[in-house]
Amino acid sequence: MKKNGGISGGVRFAPVWIIASLLLSWLGVQAVLGDSKAGAEYFLKLVCESSDRIVTVRFDGEKAEIVKSTETRLLASDISGPHGIAFSPDRKSYFVSIGHGRPYGSGVKYDADTDSVAGQVQLGMFPASMDVSPNGSFVYVVNFNLHGDPVPSSVSVVDTKMMVEAARIQTCVMPHGSRVTRDGTRQYSACMMDDLLVEIDARRMKVARSFRLSKGQEAGFTGIPDRASPMAKGEMHAADMAGMANATCQPTWAQPSVDGHRVYVACNKSSEIVEIDAEKWALVRRLPAGEGVYNLGVTLDGKLLVATNKRGPSVSIFDLATGTELARLKTKRKVVHGVTISPDSRYAFVTVEGVGSEPGTVEVIDLSEKRTVTTLDTPPQAAGIDFWKMDTPH
Repeated sequence: MKKNGGISGGVRFAPVWIIASLLLSWLGVQAVLGDSKAGAEYFLKLVCESSDRIVTVRFDGEKAEIVKSTETRLLASDISGPHGIAFSPDRKSYFVSIGHGRPYGSGVKYDADTDSVAGQVQLGMFPASMDVSPNGSFVYVVNFNLHGDPVPSSVSVVDTKMMVEAARIQTCVMPHGSRVTRDGTRQYSACMMDDLLVEIDARRMKVARSFRLSKGQEAGFTGIPDRASPMAKGEMHAADMAGMANATCQPTWAQPSVDGHRVYVACNKSSEIVEIDAEKWALVRRLPAGEGVYNLGVTLDGKLLVATNKRGPSVSIFDLATGTELARLKTKRKVVHGVTISPDSRYAFVTVEGVGSEPGTVEVIDLSEKRTVTTLDTPPQAAGIDFWKMDTPH
């Protein structure tokens, strides 16, 4: 495919459709916020990958506690391996990606209050990160294909009401970090082994553009480059394998800014955050990050970027206006994973997997004070995490 240095590869949509998505997104935020007066309690859910658990956590501003734990096991002979979790905009339901299967994984819909299963759909090889569209109609799940051959994988688009796969969009090798813009027009993911950021046109359900993240080779493309993957033509040579191994970025997350004008990509291998201008489809800057930067989150006020550093192990807080790293906080355990941020932009909640038989951990960070408020042990391998709601005790 040809390179695209401007906005000709961008996506345009009818104003009415965009306005409707923004309105539904705003209503969803209000559902999460509830009454944000002093004394509010914060609720979130996370999945624990090796222990097949969904855990509900309550945080009162000082202490965090587990209030519920639910099993996700689908196969009696093997762990299910829940990896990602994402709430619907109305917070009445949530979705979990199940990585393990024979051989395919699946997506499961749960009732948020009861944690009971409301639907299930088979997806691709090792479904991982996921996000729900602002209007609640679709969930976008990347098929990470962790244990399969290094071939181009895909993004599954699931109808949230019917729980059927509406589309499976081929992208590149080992996609991860699914995120949808707040206006619902674009979905982003990043392919680890191809050093690519990929943009999907959410209305047409097809790849719109991609961007090469390798240092010194940065370039935008319409669609996917012809040989984004050495396996694109069904061949794999020793030189191709070496090229994949020498990818300079190996991105694991793609996070659009609140206004959708920028996309931040975590380069896990080079420990950098790459900022892309989504309008010009061009490199803006590279920010030095913590070792093995992995997942990203932005505050709803658009001011801060929070990054988990998987090999660090630590969490970094960046000022988005200046690109300055304001703080780097050590975590209680190793293998830092996911992050979700409260809609009042006050707290970040981070999962840490732990090593071996260690418990996992949820770490609560006060973003205004740049400090860890409390930590909470969870079942082993705490992974995907998403914010549920805020309540004011009566």
